[in-house]
Amino acid sequence: MALVFDGPVVGIDLGTTHSSVAVWRDGQVEIIPNDQGNKRTPSYVAFTDTRRLIGDAAKNQVAMNPTNTVFGAKLLIGKRFSDVSVQTDAKLWPFKVVAGTGDRAVIVVNYKGEEKLLFPEEILSMIIARMLELAEAHLGTAVKDAVITVPACFNIFQRQATKYAGQIAGLNTVRVVSEPTAAAIAYGLDKRRNFVRERNVLVFDLGGGTFDASILSIESGIFEVKATAGDTHIGGEDFDNRILYHFIQEFRRKYKKDISGNPRALRRLGTACESAKRTLSSNTTATIQIDALHMDVDFHSMITRKKFEELNMDLFKKCMELVEKCLRDAKMDKSRVNDVVLVGGSTRIPKVQQLLWEFFDRKELCKSINPDEAVVYGAAVQAAILSREVNEKVQDLLLLDVTPFSLGLGSAEGAMTIVILRNTPIPTSKEQVLSTSSDNQECFTISVYEGERVRTRDNNLLGTFELSGIPPAPKGIPQITARFSIHADGFLYVSMEEKTTGNKAELSVIDERSTLSREEVERMILDGKKYRAEDNEYRLKVVARNALETYVYSMKNALEDNTICPDISPAAKRMIQRAFDRAIEWSDENQLREVDEFEEKMKELERIVETGGMGPVLILAIRSSLVLAAYNS
Repeated sequence: MALVFDGPVVGIDLGTTHSSVAVWRDGQVEIIPNDQGNKRTPSYVAFTDTRRLIGDAAKNQVAMNPTNTVFGAKLLIGKRFSDVSVQTDAKLWPFKVVAGTGDRAVIVVNYKGEEKLLFPEEILSMIIARMLELAEAHLGTAVKDAVITVPACFNIFQRQATKYAGQIAGLNTVRVVSEPTAAAIAYGLDKRRNFVRERNVLVFDLGGGTFDASILSIESGIFEVKATAGDTHIGGEDFDNRILYHFIQEFRRKYKKDISGNPRALRRLGTACESAKRTLSSNTTATIQIDALHMDVDFHSMITRKKFEELNMDLFKKCMELVEKCLRDAKMDKSRVNDVVLVGGSTRIPKVQQLLWEFFDRKELCKSINPDEAVVYGAAVQAAILSREVNEKVQDLLLLDVTPFSLGLGSAEGAMTIVILRNTPIPTSKEQVLSTSSDNQECFTISVYEGERVRTRDNNLLGTFELSGIPPAPKGIPQITARFSIHADGFLYVSMEEKTTGNKAELSVIDERSTLSREEVERMILDGKKYRAEDNEYRLKVVARNALETYVYSMKNALEDNTICPDISPAAKRMIQRAFDRAIEWSDENQLREVDEFEEKMKELERIVETGGMGPVLILAIRSSLVLAAYNS
């Protein structure tokens, strides 16, 4: 059945370091700029004593408020606190991460004087909500539906957690699409009609926090994923952290002082390391200069491109190993790859490009698409396809993805029996016939796992469920069919059926330890609405204050211009001037007063001004034009 939507469907690239939103309109993709005019918004959320900040505003104040500014939340989503990667990251993050119920990672911040415990899904929901606000402001209509991209190597827990983040933001996530697949659409959309024969494309997607390598074949309008491989913890953040750790050690050697316990120093140094990394993509050296970094010690140092490559070479090589794995899974020799497409900001690193170029026998790398915009571009195209957009560019496109991990059942011996192999095209369904292990067994229990390891304990347990009402019979006689079904968005549904009775049991796989309960999601939805209402209330206060101050300064200018107000006496001018000065002083001391208090203060000034002899027509003209400008800003 075709999906029907009341409004536009947007595409959202929910990135580790930056996020963006785009829409298909008038036969093309529009990437929507934020209020700074940028097409990418930092994936940062900050909490202060008075308000919540998202995006550029949050990132710009991180040095002053490091413990309450959250970034990299995507690295935590769907993970346990005890995971090695979480423990490693937590040591370098200035904000606090603790273990919640079920060993889930929880972020601790202080907001309006209260300690708040936030799940990663809540942080990401705030970023998604910001993307929706930008889309609604740009399109002039409500936006309720979106396609959200995730790394191809995200497991079912992480994909489900991403959908929850959208739900908490008040969004219907119509499809979760793999990032390299979206990028391949961006690459091949305008070229596909030139691809008379099948063309094999390797998408090398190295972003801020994750890495994916995917091989797709593109022929006419069919984009078919052949294989994918990746790592949810290789990206720009990891490269930054290697530099950061290098300079922490250098500071310790030089000054015999340890900055690792100083959140503000860590964040300032981390920001400098990120800047140095970017510099090293175009220069062979980069300098670090931070005054009073820790205990009044000024820190000045330098790093070469060679040293940066040495610090991260194991990560670069791991990326290449995953490319080889992807080729093996696709049963494809590297000579058959026609195009190597670079996606993600970290592909600008010269050493990464060199390793790829050498691996593919000096084949020219494709740099024709913007690596920062390719994923959101493809997401918007997929949104157009799902919303049945009538346009020859998208209406005949077909996207065929694969499952990134093997799925199977656990045996009594602790081994995993694979039902669906990784890189199987989806949607798909597979069956496994099982039987009882003891005489007259009335109940049958299966455990569903995701992963590539032989032992079930080394894989992800997705769920356990039971089929009851099995007729008494000797062991091995009852025939129980376990059916695995993966939908187009990568989500798994498992059912069991006993053949003679037709008894069924079904499981929609949601891991209780790593995703949220229905009650938690409902609470977070309410909290999200509360946060947005508080943000709006704060904005209105700022607008009211700006309107008052704009009015005061414009009237002061008019008062001083004798050609505008020639008939006002010196005494009246002094009286009005004092009223203006008192109003500005009051505004500075009462920045967060209620909107009606600012409006009442403006009316009070108007009465004084009119009494002093400045004409009411002038007052009205200045107020209406400048207050409107303040509201629009």
